[in-house]
Amino acid sequence: MDPVVLHEVRAGGIHVVTINRPKAANALTIEVLEALGAVIVAISADVGARAVVLTGSGEKAFVAGADIGEMRAYGVIEAEAFSRLGQSAFDRLAALAVPVIAAVSGFALGGGCELAMACDIVLAGPTAKFGQPEVALGLIPGFGGTQRLVRRAGLARALELCLTGRMIDVDEALAAGIVSRKVDGPVLDAAIAVATDIASKGPVAVRLCKRALHENADGALNAGLAAERSLFATCFATADHREGIDAFLEKPRRAARFTGS
Repeated sequence: MDPVVLHEVRAGGIHVVTINRPKAANALTIEVLEALGAVIVAISADVGARAVVLTGSGEKAFVAGADIGEMRAYGVIEAEAFSRLGQSAFDRLAALAVPVIAAVSGFALGGGCELAMACDIVLAGPTAKFGQPEVALGLIPGFGGTQRLVRRAGLARALELCLTGRMIDVDEALAAGIVSRKVDGPVLDAAIAVATDIASKGPVAVRLCKRALHENADGALNAGLAAERSLFATCFATADHREGIDAFLEKPRRAARFTGS
């Protein structure tokens, strides 16, 4: 049988991760979440990693949600364990030091919407559909949807989407802040292009920039500014900052050769 999560390392330190259950619309099972968690651990240990692209197999779905057939047998204890497993995997994904880019085609519903929102950048094609439809099953989101959606889209929009379970198209998701950019061509190609662009920048600076944004997004402005000052100054202890400045000032200007140090 094919692995339920595919992991490929491309040139330039770009990791491509694919949820690989196309016949089941890439629905999330315990097996998928455990495999995804293992891949995330491997990426976090790769000092040469520069960016991650996350997608789903086929055109029907990015991830259509959790596997309802598997959940049918759950009781309270099993349900809490499943939620904990999903939240842990998505939290580890969000906590990766390098940027994570979701390439979304087709359905990103329930756990799929939650998975996309755990990524830093969400690129979506014209067929993309987003939603948290759990209330239609007598459930609520369990992999972070109630928390990440309110942070991306605001409380009013998050309440409306979670309480109705309404599915929205890519244009509405873009307006809501769930999607970073709509892509008309092949979404995976666009995501790899973004990852390649990020990988060409100073690796330490990229990681510190992600850290500054995530760690202070919900805090007080003064605390965020203090953290930014400290991380900005840290850049000046790196060889990459000197290389970047030297490359910029040279005549003719040349592309910087960053080493991540």
